[in-house]
Amino acid sequence: MPILVITGTGTEVGKTVVTAAVAATALAAGRSVAVLKAAQTGVGPDEPGDALEAARLAGPVMVAEIARFPEPLAPATAARRAGLPPVRPDDVAETAAKLATEHDLVLVEGAGGLLVRFDAAGGTLADAAGLLEAPVLLVATAGLGTLNVTELTARELAARGIALAGVVIGSWPTDPDLACRCNLADLPDVAGAPLLGAVPAGAAALPPAAFRAAAPGWLAPGLDGTWDAASFRARQAPGAVGGGRPTAPSAPGSGS
Repeated sequence: MPILVITGTGTEVGKTVVTAAVAATALAAGRSVAVLKAAQTGVGPDEPGDALEAARLAGPVMVAEIARFPEPLAPATAARRAGLPPVRPDDVAETAAKLATEHDLVLVEGAGGLLVRFDAAGGTLADAAGLLEAPVLLVATAGLGTLNVTELTARELAARGIALAGVVIGSWPTDPDLACRCNLADLPDVAGAPLLGAVPAGAAALPPAAFRAAAPGWLAPGLDGTWDAASFRARQAPGAVGGGRPTAPSAPGSGS
């Protein structure tokens, strides 16, 4: 798995924090890592973007962006309004493939969800993943409403013949409600793919050293971690003693 494409069920679901956790866990396993942000929106020329935030948390990874646009909009819209050339799926695939010749793992983080448009022709992250023949990791929210969009994303990937590596919950709450707890069983069912982790809410506010030490415990062995879905689900089941406690120390705030 030299290239892994990371998308979400929407915006602000924890993609960057999950990208950082996957990168940190791979680094701890002795792999070299590159993080590619396909299209960065909503930041100025000299402001740190998502790739740099992932590197801040994860450690020594190579970071790259294809393009950035100042307004926090879909990449195609942001490019058009800025009068700048858009990112195209071919650009993403070419850049990721080159990085893969130099690194053990390349993480390609999208913007928003799978079908957010990069350009006026309708190119998307799904198109880039198809060109790369790379699996996709889906970052989902924990609570009510996540099942529908998770299943829609999984169905779109299946229709395109793109492998869904699994689902990671981007922000697991300290005090999960009934929907969150039930979704631990329902998410892999509707996705047709395993649940590969749960990152605790507030993880982005941890000191980087603490984030790196904890990250393997948030991710399953399929992502080089030690997290076990069955054990986590049993601890979080309705009525379980101690259910709802986070799996690692958390701090106020959350990442995107």
